[in-house]
Amino acid sequence: MSQKPLVKSFVIRNSLGLHARAAAVLVALTSKFSSNIMIRKENFEIDAKSILGVLSLAAIYGTELVVTIEGEDSDIAMEGISSLIENGFGEGINLEG
Repeated sequence: MSQKPLVKSFVIRNSLGLHARAAAVLVALTSKFSSNIMIRKENFEIDAKSILGVLSLAAIYGTELVVTIEGEDSDIAMEGISSLIENGFGEGINLEG
């Protein structure tokens, strides 16, 4: 049973960007899912379940990231990731800029 990958773009809106604590929260979330979850910044793509990979994105405020999820729990994974990023990783969002 083949399912098309889910792809969604996000802009980092919390003031501190995807720093260590936010990256740890993201990796903790993505690691709960069996789906393959990748994050791309420009031409650089990483495994979203890798803390070093996520930190290597150096995603500051305003950075656009593209999340691609493929697997049987992809829908719920995308819902969780969307909520986390859109709410600024629990740090709030900066609407200015």
